[in-house]
Amino acid sequence: MTPAAAATPAGPTLDLVTARGLRLTSLLLTGDPPQPGGAAAPRPTDVAGIVEWFGALQAQDLGSGLWSLGCRLPGTTKADIEAALERREAIRTWPMRGTVHLVPPRDAHWMLDLLGARPLAGAAARRAFLGLPDETAERAVDVLAGALAGGGRLTRAECLAALAGAGIAGTENWGYHLLWYASQRGVTCIAPNVGSEQTFVLLDDWVPNPHRPGRDEALATIARRYVRSHGPASRQDLAGWTGLSAADTKAAIAEAGDAITTARLDGKEVLITPELLDSGPVATPPGDHDVLALPGFDELMLGYKDRSLMLGEGHLKAVVPGGNGVFRPTIVRSGQVVATWTRTTTKSKVTVAVAPLVTIKSADRRRVETALGPYATFLGLDLVVRWP
Repeated sequence: MTPAAAATPAGPTLDLVTARGLRLTSLLLTGDPPQPGGAAAPRPTDVAGIVEWFGALQAQDLGSGLWSLGCRLPGTTKADIEAALERREAIRTWPMRGTVHLVPPRDAHWMLDLLGARPLAGAAARRAFLGLPDETAERAVDVLAGALAGGGRLTRAECLAALAGAGIAGTENWGYHLLWYASQRGVTCIAPNVGSEQTFVLLDDWVPNPHRPGRDEALATIARRYVRSHGPASRQDLAGWTGLSAADTKAAIAEAGDAITTARLDGKEVLITPELLDSGPVATPPGDHDVLALPGFDELMLGYKDRSLMLGEGHLKAVVPGGNGVFRPTIVRSGQVVATWTRTTTKSKVTVAVAPLVTIKSADRRRVETALGPYATFLGLDLVVRWP
């Protein structure tokens, strides 16, 4: 047992600094995650490996999703990530919580089946609010399936035109709901953009050989993947991320067996993999490397119900202005959010405006600017940083 973990009847107790370091390792933001047996294995080196490690990676905002991958794959560019998605190393769909994620293609079907039940159960109420008849929604799924048959790929506008041509036309909210519903049903999924336009394909065309585990195996898989990629995290974090009920969350942890153990953090039980718990405190590289520039919808923020480990008291409003669910990009130092940032791009440069949440001295400002450098390289643009 490491010096940072003291034995208690309820299991080892993690201090906050150690927990942040372990969580950054799980999130593939620092170091190489330990494997069963204690040996460190090379971190995933491609999009498929990163997405499989997480199980699902937040990608509601496409640009944020691309940088979530890019910042975990040093040296890659936006074009590299887009090419990997075109090769179908991952696909975008609504696997859980009615929110778009990148998922391993062969896992999309079972994730939709397991985690999509609750969003689908609420679909009828949403349609009633929109004035959208249930039978119209079902017919829309058939229309989209027919329009995309035979390997078709249509932009969002073309999908809506196909619906309108079949006599299904309503408000913009109708269109979004119907495109979501077809994907939530496992009929369609989101393909890479063509230019700036979102496109859709048939899920079965892009995933001809889906994995179809039984329910118990599916529950175990999602629990294992969440804990290895987000731990230490609470049961409530797992339930919030997956959208599973409390009973299914409990069952998922039980099905995962010895792949998940527990520790104590701030007086509460947290879930963690045994190998990560046994690995001890993570030595954060000195200097610039403990500062990270992350996208707004990164798993570091979106992956947890309780964000207090990473986010100081009173800072949530700055990260999510107005509480509208739109998360700003963050600057993270030693596992804690210390600033937000926004960007403006031109043909040749990206200008980043940094908004500190804590005092950032001149030496640390240089480290922040260094951390933003890979993002500019990712975009293929020159970097300009603005401070208040």
